[in-house]
Amino acid sequence: MKRKAVVAMSGGVDSSVAAALMKEDGYEVIGIMMKLWQGEAANNESGCCSVDAAEDARRVAQVLDIPFYVFNFAEHFSKTVIERFVSDYSHGVTPNPCIECNRSVKFSALLERAKAFDAEVLATGHYARVRSAGAGFKLLRGMDPDKDQSYVLYMLGSADLAHAQFPVGEYRKPEIREIAASLGLRTAAKPESQEICFVPNGDSHAFLREKVPAGSQPGPIHTSDGERIGSHRGFAHYTVGQRRGLGVGLGYPVYVKQVRPDDNALIVGTAEEMLSDEMEVQEVSFTGLVPSSEFEASVMTRYRGEEADAKIQPYGSRWIVSFNEPQGLAAPGQAAVFYRDEELLGGGTILRTSA
Repeated sequence: MKRKAVVAMSGGVDSSVAAALMKEDGYEVIGIMMKLWQGEAANNESGCCSVDAAEDARRVAQVLDIPFYVFNFAEHFSKTVIERFVSDYSHGVTPNPCIECNRSVKFSALLERAKAFDAEVLATGHYARVRSAGAGFKLLRGMDPDKDQSYVLYMLGSADLAHAQFPVGEYRKPEIREIAASLGLRTAAKPESQEICFVPNGDSHAFLREKVPAGSQPGPIHTSDGERIGSHRGFAHYTVGQRRGLGVGLGYPVYVKQVRPDDNALIVGTAEEMLSDEMEVQEVSFTGLVPSSEFEASVMTRYRGEEADAKIQPYGSRWIVSFNEPQGLAAPGQAAVFYRDEELLGGGTILRTSA
């Protein structure tokens, strides 16, 4: 009897080929698309999670001769992903909604739906790899360094990884497109999805003006010593580390150092003022056993960003990351992810940085 695998199909080339590879590997494959929008699709230009994407996924399933279902996760998605997105911006924090979607929807609600099909495996089109390690499992970077998506999967524990597979993670992107073309899949040349799926027309500023009106009111821009040097259009429209779009001319570059919702102010600093030795991370999880003491790792603080060596130590329910060399300030709300060579060890949400 064949093992069953549910494949999360977004209507893109990666998940299409993931389904094909799982079938080629001998699984009885069931394609599932998550309907995450309510009413009309918010962003057909995002390339995923839209009516057009659902039709693409359905046609791929027909070519692969696998059953295909669309399940409505819109209410759950709204309560977990969209509401947190809006709340974070209203508090001057810059979230990563893809991470929250993976945590609260794909590898929780969808994984439970997969189990209802008696499926042993949930496969997605992420560029990452899973390997067995003794009694548990390890999460590794994808083979294509330009496409590696392990960063947005840091919340998966060994129990999750026991049921997860990322078949495209063993390939490079051009190879995935070649496989899709050889199978006659209509998604073979489909462009990458770029925009946030629930933001209409990809206009995040318009979305924030509607959802975070208090964070869309003009306010002052101050230097670190308190001098007012300009005005901004609303604190919710800026993130720590941002340089462009500040509308101030000082003869030298400045960056957003702090977003202050309490008084609707932005604090900016020079490149030297943006350097940080340490940051505090919350909501931390590990792919394996939780370290009982300080450990060393390379830390990535933005998707596909550069890594920096650091010592990481427990601090109550949180963890302190102490960099070996000063780094540019990371934005609160983004993920700090811990790596050791090819292996992802864990990660969490950046609460604060020191500068």
